[in-house]
Amino acid sequence: MAHDVIIKGGTVIDGTGAAGVRADVAIDGDRITAIGDLSAAVADRVIDAAGKVVTPGFVDLHTHLDAQVAWDPYMTSSSWHGVTTVLTGNCGVTVAPVAESSRSYLAELMESVEDIPREAILGGLPWDWETFPEYLDSVQRLRPALNVVGLLGHCAVRYHVMGERSMTDEPPTADDLSRMREIAAESVAGGAVGFSTSRILVHTVPDGRKVPGTFAPIDEYLAVADGMNESGGGLFQAVLDFDTKFQHELELLRAMARRGGHVLFSGGVGNGNTDAAAFWDKTLGDIRANDGHITSVAMTRPSGSLMGLHQVPPVGSGKWRAVMALPTMEQRLAALADAGTRAELIEDGKSRGTWYDPQFIYPLGPGAVPDYAVDGGDSLAVIAEREGRHPVEVIIDRLLESEGRELFNVWFFNRNRANMPSFLNLDGVCPGLGDAGAHAGQICDADAPTHYLSYWCRDRQITSLPDAIHRLTAKPAAVLGLIDRGTLGAGKYADINVFDPERLQVGYPEYVNDFPNGKGRLRVGATGYAATLVNGEVVTENGANTGARPGRVVREFKR
Repeated sequence: MAHDVIIKGGTVIDGTGAAGVRADVAIDGDRITAIGDLSAAVADRVIDAAGKVVTPGFVDLHTHLDAQVAWDPYMTSSSWHGVTTVLTGNCGVTVAPVAESSRSYLAELMESVEDIPREAILGGLPWDWETFPEYLDSVQRLRPALNVVGLLGHCAVRYHVMGERSMTDEPPTADDLSRMREIAAESVAGGAVGFSTSRILVHTVPDGRKVPGTFAPIDEYLAVADGMNESGGGLFQAVLDFDTKFQHELELLRAMARRGGHVLFSGGVGNGNTDAAAFWDKTLGDIRANDGHITSVAMTRPSGSLMGLHQVPPVGSGKWRAVMALPTMEQRLAALADAGTRAELIEDGKSRGTWYDPQFIYPLGPGAVPDYAVDGGDSLAVIAEREGRHPVEVIIDRLLESEGRELFNVWFFNRNRANMPSFLNLDGVCPGLGDAGAHAGQICDADAPTHYLSYWCRDRQITSLPDAIHRLTAKPAAVLGLIDRGTLGAGKYADINVFDPERLQVGYPEYVNDFPNGKGRLRVGATGYAATLVNGEVVTENGANTGARPGRVVREFKR
């Protein structure tokens, strides 16, 4: 029998957690049609997987590619890291539902919360929708390279219903709740996988007010859950105010697990020295046993922002901003090398300090592979003390030595490094939280799957490769309720990765101006991926996009 594609000679790790087996994989159309010894079969295309593993495509549970898909249908950097299905609309921030008069507001909100330029959003999107199902229709017309699963965002819904009242602690009226419930029901019936919210206090609109939903009462969420249930049920995704309302937020998670479908929230090990893994193992186990389904998605390393000479300066002062405003890297480096300017910048640093504590700033180094210092390494404060210099002097010299290439990782989150292996191995946790598409010029953690496999699985060996693949594929697919995706088998969709686990490595983040209107962002590549297929078509080969755009908006789920 002749097949469209045969992936030959690889070790198939099917995503279930089972050990890999030597087998060939046949694909016809968008489906896998056979797995086994296909040495007698022929195909229009043969992909040599000798010495490599063949796995399901990765499912990314936390992205903000809602707008970027319009001007970058290849959905980079995600497509370079084995991701074949992305969940968009996280953190309550979406571009639907929307009235024509509200487009600018939603664009400004997304810029304020996720650092996606307003001009890019307004100019790059077709804006040919009002309802959330109509937005999903529009995404499908854009022909994305990857599969897209969409969450309905609380910010957009609440503003659509309550207007300016949505950004206060004023409770919604009975009519408000009824309308939100209707929108949730309509959206889930039309293809939304669920509903997302943001309650974290750092998320604000441009004038400093908290985003819509920050202070929403639990009754409001229950009304939304009822609306989703009317259409079969859906996922509830949340970023929560664990800093000031920890017990309240836990009760919200429990309430939504009881009333709704699967609950997904952003969790982590925190910045202290507590046994976060033990706490969350007990808490998630209790909610699963007594309330309902719940999963945490977690970062794979300390993270927050990358500063340097691209977008985020080391010091928040007028002199540093003037240097950053120079149009080329060459001009910025020349300014740093000028004795007078250098002296002013150092003095600024001494009087004002770096904008974040130097003990939580780590240089990524000058090499081809960034050093995220998860296992240790010296912070900027340690380096400066050892060299007897101010941290800003160290930064300036390292930027000059690297010709402006080096970046410095500012650790806002996940500083409790010793607890990370245990936390990432919890049954209730999926590795990820890369925020692909968001904080575009500030950070790029879209390489989270590659970092997890190369650092935690291969180098640190905190888990086996079959288990790591399971956590990137079948496990998040089950959270979303994906049908025939997340594992490899005859009849499943052909979302597939072919890669060499020994060669897998993250690239160094680079800054490019490829957004609409010349706006900039960070992106990051990878090595070790031979091919990624989506719905049977090769979308990346040896780390580069092929031009194929076979992705689909997924609108049917196991509820």
